[in-house]
Amino acid sequence: MMLKRYIEEGGPDKFDLVIVGGGITGAAVAYIAAARGLSVALFEKKDYGGATSAATSKLIHGGLRYLANGELKLVRESLRERRILGNIAPNFVYPLPFLMPMYRRWKGNIWKMLIGMYLYDMLSYDKKDTWDRSKKLQNHRLINHRKTIRVEPNLKMDDLRNSFYFFDYQSIFPERLTLAFIKSAAEYGACVSNYTPVEGFLYGEEKRITGVKVRDLFSGKTREVHAELIVNCGGTWADKILGMAVGSDQVTHRVKRSEGIHIITKKIAGHHVVSLQKADGGHMMIMPWREHSLIGTTDKEFLGDPDDYKVSMESIDEIINNVNTNFGRKISREDIVHAYGGLRPLVDDQTKGSYETSRKYEVYDNAVDGIEGMITVEGGKYTTSRSLAREVLRLISEKLQRTLSDQVSDNLYLSGCEIRDMKQFMIRQHLNYKDFSRNTVEYVSRNYGTESKVVFRIARDNRHYAEEVSHDGEILAEVVYAIQYESAMTLPDIMLRRTGTGTLGNPGRTITEKVASVAAQLLGWDDMRKEAEIASIKKVYDLY
Repeated sequence: MMLKRYIEEGGPDKFDLVIVGGGITGAAVAYIAAARGLSVALFEKKDYGGATSAATSKLIHGGLRYLANGELKLVRESLRERRILGNIAPNFVYPLPFLMPMYRRWKGNIWKMLIGMYLYDMLSYDKKDTWDRSKKLQNHRLINHRKTIRVEPNLKMDDLRNSFYFFDYQSIFPERLTLAFIKSAAEYGACVSNYTPVEGFLYGEEKRITGVKVRDLFSGKTREVHAELIVNCGGTWADKILGMAVGSDQVTHRVKRSEGIHIITKKIAGHHVVSLQKADGGHMMIMPWREHSLIGTTDKEFLGDPDDYKVSMESIDEIINNVNTNFGRKISREDIVHAYGGLRPLVDDQTKGSYETSRKYEVYDNAVDGIEGMITVEGGKYTTSRSLAREVLRLISEKLQRTLSDQVSDNLYLSGCEIRDMKQFMIRQHLNYKDFSRNTVEYVSRNYGTESKVVFRIARDNRHYAEEVSHDGEILAEVVYAIQYESAMTLPDIMLRRTGTGTLGNPGRTITEKVASVAAQLLGWDDMRKEAEIASIKKVYDLY
């Protein structure tokens, strides 16, 4: 189906729910609510999944480090959701091995770590209950010094003893996985709209919120949309949305913000995650991604305005220093092909240190703040977004005094992900699309799933769109698909969140120009707008 913008297409002006925020939390709530029979409208002030949801480590994991805080319930929930996401989004989520080397000067108790590993396996007792047999995970194992070096020869060798080898999942394109939730919600009738900020609220008797005022950032068109209940999924901006509703001085819930930055370099480790302990006891990871190394993350409190946040050289240097201190292969600023960062929302009453802070979540009925007609979601992490959405639906059911239809989100594929056996699917794809390179078939098939047939059809109908524009085989047909089927409105939408042409750093003027020319033709940009869009994507890479 084609994803349409409600603010452009029109439609009803009364819904059961209006969801504010189109990150992974808002997307999951919209999907589950629509699938359970509620009428839903979702508004995102910029692009879907463009902020925190795009600044992840690209992992779907149980959260091994939360065991140190005794948070068994959170770890069990994360491990269950890890399995479910692997089932319902099989083309996006894959098993990934982790290597955690142990050193003689390791901070912590080796026996405590060993017990933690066994506990991690026990809490993921259902990890082999997967729809696709290739997604089954093995239990951890402790491997000796010699095998550790053989698995990862670039480790720092001084005082190396042995290592733990275990598995979690990787999400190959989190922005497209978030979009799959948005598209799934739309398939169930949700009205969704990016670049449509909420600029005010509507009120009824006794100052109860009864709707929102929204504006299309492109046309300037405004609209009033009514709802039985507003769901604030603003994430990092949740308290600012509350402030808009009642005045900043009356907001009792404050979002704590944690900065997370990643860098991407040429490949410096193997096809596994290397988890290294830092001097402060925290961990950093070197992860494989698109034949590069994704390294991160920082984890420190951010106290400024989230609208002013940007990646800092100080945080980039922090990652470089941690790699050079704790890994055998050194890197410098010149090795970085791209860096990105974002702010994670944490519940405000959690621990002082950002790394030690739990990634639990809270769902608040804002009636306690004197705001009837709104609930707010705070905290959480990408892996548990679907589970968080289920908790939100419980409160929604109470507030609306309605019995909702049965839950379906754990046993239905997401939009475009209807693939029972990935291995067989990929074999068929290679047989059906022999007129494309092997890299193109691999990349397009995994990132577009069952919708890849539309991308390939676009390329076959116009061979200009079959031109490859990245080292792993991306083609211009993806740009056409992003605009015609996925509500891409800007060049950063296309290059960073619909395709991967811009996610490995600046692809250069030639590739950017080719992508921008296709976008300009389909979106009707004049030369001035086209150059402005090229400047906006270039700004993403101006880190130094």
